[in-house]
Amino acid sequence: MNRHVNAIAGRLSLRAPQRQSLEILDRVTEIVPPKKGADIAAALATIQSEFPTVTDFEREFPSLCFALATGVGKTRLMGAFISYLHLAHGIENFFVLAPNLTIYNKLIADFTPNTPKYVFKGISEFATNPPAIITGDTYESMAGDLFDPLLRCRVNIFNISKINSEVRGGKAPRIKRLSEYIGQSYFEFLAGLPDLVLLMDESHRYRASAGVRAINELNPVLGLELTATPFVETPKGPVPFKNVILDYPLGRAMSDGFVKEPAVVTRKNFNPSGMSPEELERLKLEDGIRLHEITKVELETYARETENAIIKPFLLVIARDTTHAAALLHLIESDDFFNGAYKGRAIQVDSSKTGAEEEEMIQRLLKVERTDEPTEIVIHVNMLKEGWDVTNLYTIVPLRAANARILIEQSIGRGLRLPYGKRTGVASVDTLSIVAHDKFQEIIDEANKPGSMIHLKSLIMPDDTLKQRTVTMIAQSTLATQLGFTPAQVTPSTVVAGTEQKPLFSTPPQQQVAQLTFDATRRLQRDPKMAPSVEYILHDDVQAWIVAEVTSRYKGPEQLEIEGVTEQLDVAAVVATTSSLVVQQTMDIPRVMVTPKGDVRSGFNPFKVDCTNIRYQPPAEEMWLQYLRTRESEVISLGPAVKSEKRLEDHIVFGLIDFDDISYDDHAELLYDLAGQVVTHLKTYLEEEEVERVLRFSRRDLARAIHAQMQQHYWEKVEGYETTVSRGWTDLKPSAYTAPEGQPSLDFRNSPQDKTNWGRYIFGGFQRCLYPVLKFDSETERALAVLLDRSTIRWFKPALGQFQIHYRLGVDVKEYQPDFAAETEAAYLLIETKAKNAMSDPDVLAKRDAAVEWCRHASAHTATCGGKPWQYVLVPHDAVMGNVTLEFLAKQFEVR
Repeated sequence: MNRHVNAIAGRLSLRAPQRQSLEILDRVTEIVPPKKGADIAAALATIQSEFPTVTDFEREFPSLCFALATGVGKTRLMGAFISYLHLAHGIENFFVLAPNLTIYNKLIADFTPNTPKYVFKGISEFATNPPAIITGDTYESMAGDLFDPLLRCRVNIFNISKINSEVRGGKAPRIKRLSEYIGQSYFEFLAGLPDLVLLMDESHRYRASAGVRAINELNPVLGLELTATPFVETPKGPVPFKNVILDYPLGRAMSDGFVKEPAVVTRKNFNPSGMSPEELERLKLEDGIRLHEITKVELETYARETENAIIKPFLLVIARDTTHAAALLHLIESDDFFNGAYKGRAIQVDSSKTGAEEEEMIQRLLKVERTDEPTEIVIHVNMLKEGWDVTNLYTIVPLRAANARILIEQSIGRGLRLPYGKRTGVASVDTLSIVAHDKFQEIIDEANKPGSMIHLKSLIMPDDTLKQRTVTMIAQSTLATQLGFTPAQVTPSTVVAGTEQKPLFSTPPQQQVAQLTFDATRRLQRDPKMAPSVEYILHDDVQAWIVAEVTSRYKGPEQLEIEGVTEQLDVAAVVATTSSLVVQQTMDIPRVMVTPKGDVRSGFNPFKVDCTNIRYQPPAEEMWLQYLRTRESEVISLGPAVKSEKRLEDHIVFGLIDFDDISYDDHAELLYDLAGQVVTHLKTYLEEEEVERVLRFSRRDLARAIHAQMQQHYWEKVEGYETTVSRGWTDLKPSAYTAPEGQPSLDFRNSPQDKTNWGRYIFGGFQRCLYPVLKFDSETERALAVLLDRSTIRWFKPALGQFQIHYRLGVDVKEYQPDFAAETEAAYLLIETKAKNAMSDPDVLAKRDAAVEWCRHASAHTATCGGKPWQYVLVPHDAVMGNVTLEFLAKQFEVR
């Protein structure tokens, strides 16, 4: 190993991953010395032989990516790289690239001598003759220094926008314009240097075409890329870099103790579903402040006990947008928010500020680590990304809607740096807290996934994961599949389910006759004089009519060849076979249309609330903190809650009026009566302050419980239904699904291991279903499908528009799509399954009434031709079990 590696690692106090990066650079420059005009293909092959993760430089020069987690020290590593290349290989020219103005200014500060984070501190060779720092703002004025033989080396620091700008107004960017002093543009001067090394900070930001082109034109001898995210986000997912030579992800940085331990926080024994979004937001904000105040005291105590510098922590609030951020700032600085204690202590950081306000915002933000700067709360809208390096962020309150993965990846990165540069062993000093009452379990589950950044060991993904794309799948009926018909919706990007099945007829003449037969049956089903039900097409006189129709329309050859034998085409036989298949694979659905007519009037009758099972306990005034990596937990005590409503009943009433079917103006007296009954009940076993807490945290649950009971006392007056019945039956409509390309269908008899996203699965393997594949919305639907496939003659999941059933909900008329339709020996069934606690929802009841009306008219129609009746079955989810029969469910849950 080159002697300079040990010396530089010791002088700069490099951490293990930084030292490992320097050792890799030492080895790379040994096997592929940096020089102009190198054979790129040969260099790649040589490096790949020792570092197989490097499969492509992805640039027109050797370029290697060092992927180090946020907080490990990428800027310090740049200083180590430059020191090593200068001392070990005599390289004198470096070009450091920044992706934005924030990082550009930070890099200039860190490369300037006598600043707190000077990257060459300890390198004795640079003590008296430090590198010349040339920036995008000073390169013209420093032209005379370019040829100074006394300068040890030159470090150019530029923002990417300075070099990748296209020609504007007929003029090239300044850096590409002629400089009279050097006789060429500064860009050309740099590109012509024999030893220019390019260092790219946050290199994932230079993968766009303009940035890549400008970087290639610099023609460096070596590129060194640094980033914490070695991939490019695309609509199809992350695309990993192909030139990652070292990957040191966040999970390892946490386990090695180089960054804070992130922990998610909620309240002990707390259920967020009982609160409105506005109440939950305020609670999270207040609890974040309480936690911040506790942290502030503990940090000062630690500093005084250990004679360290006092750290002033601050709290970061993530807002939805600039309007939301402004409202939060107004709330935080108001008198009714902790009695105005945070006036002048919060700043709003987003794009809404301009001019002097923007300058003040930036200055306060840059000084947020200083103990004499009053800012304790920073409210931001996605502005604080790369380059904002602080060590005193200890509490994050995310108030922007986002999934757990985004909360983890985008929120905690800004707060992971340690104020003292290393772990202290004191939890309050080493922990970053995320207040996420409503996302607590979701974040825990996400962090515990094998691919989570908390546990991630490598971000280098196989190419196969990038090739998967989503396609549209057309699932036409099994009848159409068996006859070999292609649906009209097919496009080049469409997959047709069931096309792998061999069609019933093997020759083109037979297939043409089968198509003509199917077309004839479709004309019959629309002819009120001919066929009231599908079975009628098998009657002798109807079969004779179909044969005559097909014969008159058939234009193909009269003979066909099967396995080398020539035979006469038997039109009657093909018609008979096709007709039988149509009957077998068609459910005899009458052509019935039900639509509501007139106005709907509704309301609720007074009643006594059943409080038997209402025994809510007040949540503890404690917060529950769980570390994401170690899964350890602890409890933090808080102060008492503040009374938030004038009347206790207001909590419940405000929860009730959120329901669409309740009008405050029409029901105010009833609502306060019902709420008063519940409050009176709570007071029988709780103190008033405990009642306040129960109502504050559980108002939505209580409102839902009362609302469910209100449904039993709901009245609605519909003028009536308009029903149209015509003879004939209905075709099965094709269904369209999206699915990952190439993903096989799952056996519907087996429950999938991951039940969090049913939309991703396509199920098949049915024996009696009228479609080859289906999607289910829940485990209950899948289990019910198993029962139907075992107990029916035929069944299917209807596509939208299959049944012309419409219902009214308030002023809106909507189409109802039942979950299943099935035929048994005794009846036809429309089946709907719902969660047990949703059986009384107005939407469910309105659908029920319209479906019952449809079944009544459909049964009257089938009775005229000796058919079976139609029944509507509304099944609660907990009744669908493996040991029940369809007959039992139909009898118990039929709605008459």
